[in-house]
Amino acid sequence: MRRVAVIIPARYGASRFPGKPLAELAGRPLVAHVVARARRARGVDVVAVATDDPRIARAAEEAGAAAIMTGPAATGTDRVAEAASRLAPAPEIVVNLQGDEPLIEPEAIETLVAAMIESGAEMGTLARPLEPGEADRPQVVKVVTDRTGHALYFSRALIPHRRAGGVSPLCRAHVGIYAFTRAFLARFATLAPGRLEEEEALEQLRALEHGVRIRVAETAYRGFGIDVPEDLERARGLLAAAGGGG
Repeated sequence: MRRVAVIIPARYGASRFPGKPLAELAGRPLVAHVVARARRARGVDVVAVATDDPRIARAAEEAGAAAIMTGPAATGTDRVAEAASRLAPAPEIVVNLQGDEPLIEPEAIETLVAAMIESGAEMGTLARPLEPGEADRPQVVKVVTDRTGHALYFSRALIPHRRAGGVSPLCRAHVGIYAFTRAFLARFATLAPGRLEEEEALEQLRALEHGVRIRVAETAYRGFGIDVPEDLERARGLLAAAGGGG
């Protein structure tokens, strides 16, 4: 069996929402909900939170995760890479799960890990069908794949352009959860940002520019991140509708 780690990067000083990982949601810190759902995913050996703040580390440990203090990383992926290098025993597959995804479905993590194992890919992610009104929203990242389910391109624009008009059924909405082999994660963290990455502000394009194949698995999970305080109210409503579970 492959050893699998889910690592959740969580920093205190987010510009749009300082202290976000500790924001209260249904009586618990936001990061505790992410930890609880990750721990429910089958096939995951360890759930860890990579953070630069002792308050977040304490909340992570109280939720049942390992807490790994990291330096001032440039990106969440850098933070995850640093944390992964310090896990013992070393994981073979590392899932980078954002700390602002309190509604993550354990099945989505399982789908991603299974796709990594079955394909032998160095990197993987998830996609879902586009919903009405999303085609022209740059906040919804789009992805198209080849016949084997590997990414051809990610874009904030609608791809592919359909000459006949309308939205192509080949377009999928990207769900921003990633998995890496431990070896590629360490390498990825050393790569310079690519030209396409800088144009689109999409970190995953760095891998494509360096010729690395990204396996894209289909999921029903829509993805829901907490970006600003107002998003907490919506999350509270969704949790209440689901019975309040985290």
